Amino acid sequence: MKFKKGDTLKILKGKDQGKTGKVLKVIISPQSKSKDKIIIEGINLRYKHIRPKRAGEKGQRIMFPFALSVANAQLVCPKCGQPTRIGYQVLAKAPETTREKKQRVCKKCRAII
Repeated sequence: MKFKKGDTLKILKGKDQGKTGKVLKVIISPQSKSKDKIIIEGINLRYKHIRPKRAGEKGQRIMFPFALSVANAQLVCPKCGQPTRIGYQVLAKAPETTREKKQRVCKKCRAII
C-alpha cells in the first residue's frame, strides 16, 4: 500500500474531484490490491441514518466519510505541493539488522516523503 494514515491526497475522479484531504483510515483488501480502499477527511461524505434508541427520541441523519478506491486518489508531495506518483528508495542495511529499509520518494522532485 502506497498511502499511509496522515498523508495528504488529491481526488482524481468522482463527485469530489480536485479536492484534497488527509487519510483517516486505510482498508487493505486480502483478495487483491485493486480493491483497496481509503477514507479521507471531508471527502465522499454520505448520510447515515440512526434510529431512535428510546421511545420519544428522534432519529438522526449524520454525515460520515465513506470509503473511496485507492485508484481515484493521488499523493500530494509535502515539499513541491503537487500531486505525484510514489517511488521507493532502498537504503543500505545496517550490520545489526537483517532487513533493508525502504523510503517513499516523490517522482517529480525526488524528495523523501
